[in-house]
Amino acid sequence: MTPVANRPHRWLWQKLVRMDWPGAAPENSHPWTCLSMSFPLPTPFSASRIHSRSSIGMIYGLTSLQILHRCEKMSHERADEVTRVVLDEFSKLPKKRKPPIRGNGVPEWVPLSGIVAKGTDPTSPFQCLSLATGMKCLPANKMSQANGVILHDWHAEILALRAFNHFVLEECRAVALGKRPSEYIRPRSDKELEEAEAAEVQGLGWNRQPYAWRDDVSLYMYCSESPCGDASMELIMAAQEDASPWDFWDPPVSDSATTTPPSLSSEDSMTRTTTTEIPNLPGRAYFSQLGVVRRKPARGDAPRTLSKSCSDKIALKQCTSLLSSLTSLLVSPKNVYLRNVILPESRFSSEGCARAFSATPGIGRMSPLLTSDSWPGGYGFHPFTVETTETEFDYSKRTVTARAEAAGISTTGDNIASSPLAVTWSRNGLEESTINGVLQGRKQLDRRGGSKLCRLRMWGLALEVSALVGAGGALAVQKLLDSGTYAEVKNGDLLTPRRLVKSRAREEALRGWVQNVGDDTFGSAVAKPKSKIPRIPTS
Repeated sequence: MTPVANRPHRWLWQKLVRMDWPGAAPENSHPWTCLSMSFPLPTPFSASRIHSRSSIGMIYGLTSLQILHRCEKMSHERADEVTRVVLDEFSKLPKKRKPPIRGNGVPEWVPLSGIVAKGTDPTSPFQCLSLATGMKCLPANKMSQANGVILHDWHAEILALRAFNHFVLEECRAVALGKRPSEYIRPRSDKELEEAEAAEVQGLGWNRQPYAWRDDVSLYMYCSESPCGDASMELIMAAQEDASPWDFWDPPVSDSATTTPPSLSSEDSMTRTTTTEIPNLPGRAYFSQLGVVRRKPARGDAPRTLSKSCSDKIALKQCTSLLSSLTSLLVSPKNVYLRNVILPESRFSSEGCARAFSATPGIGRMSPLLTSDSWPGGYGFHPFTVETTETEFDYSKRTVTARAEAAGISTTGDNIASSPLAVTWSRNGLEESTINGVLQGRKQLDRRGGSKLCRLRMWGLALEVSALVGAGGALAVQKLLDSGTYAEVKNGDLLTPRRLVKSRAREEALRGWVQNVGDDTFGSAVAKPKSKIPRIPTS
């Protein structure tokens, strides 16, 4: 990364908060650590201006410039370590899970993303909990035929989040079965559940999940590419021959989609069908519009999708936590928020990330949420910070291109291809490959083709865990999960706080969000595990 002294026009401002200063005294005795937040600072740089913002330099006998250098070093060490553990786990996967060189000599590339955890103990290692590759999604006019089996969005970032939720549910299952304690999940105490019940009576929303994320475990996300959507618009513009803004966009006028269901008889139909009357969300173009909700980018001739961009979905996670609706019925969202997102330096736009993710007044689109009233159900607004690494993924487009050029292979035209394969892995046993949203080698209409991360199978896993937990608040969870249809679960009373949080975020910050509907009428009968799991007796 460019040294601080050489970057007078764009600063990575370091925010000092509690924990982890180098050489710190024992836990809770030292008040400071450093996180990075990207936004432009006034030029020219004034050390005295920075110094006046905090007395930390006076306390530790450091100049403000020394503080910035030390913070920047810490930031990079953390970013590099998060990156390393994700890349290390990917490298251990078998060859069949990695982008190949095709028979005609064309190499494939793919984005990678992962979720990493670390305890507050200085000796605690960074551990990759889930990772995924992938870069496509399901067209809007095929949603009604997904039946809970076909994945909607297999961009790497979204699959990594789904794999993380699978990891969490499997941790809950292991704890409930008494197989082993979890480093990440713990049962909530009777006192916690009593306090949650009292808060519910006071109108603060349901929050009586049987499990909680451990307080001393922080979460990080690595992405080998800048998330599609608002965070990457400057990068896309810079790659054009004419980087000036172009194309105007008419905002969506409807919150629902009317589609003509096409045939799903072959995998090739994913790219042949057309859509009608799909609400209008901008994709990768319309550069004149920044800070807006976008759909997943695609070729101009590709079927329209209503899957929101990764920038939008990740931004929303600052409000809803990393937990999905189903997982949030079993685990409190309170501590399950990202601390940092790590991007390669080559794919980092400070303007784009600050606008897409931050709550910096006048810069970040999430800033209206800073003045929001209290949040229900254990939720809150927890902005993460973006840090960078110089390490590149071996199968990124940049690395694959450089490797091909070094071997004297032309990289123009179709001589480098994106991989159709999406791979998911988690620390507690998940490992699979999907193509076009279903297991590799299966057809889309075959229920046996459902990934472990599809709606249907995740619902089944949540049902299994709820049956294991037993009495208490979990009985209400089990009753809701045993509802007739997936839509009934999502609209259940226990998920009211989550729906309110999503609604607030979309109304105040992520305006123009169009819901991706059509795949929620399948029933619990097909989601239930085949074998009945006995309850663990409760005292």
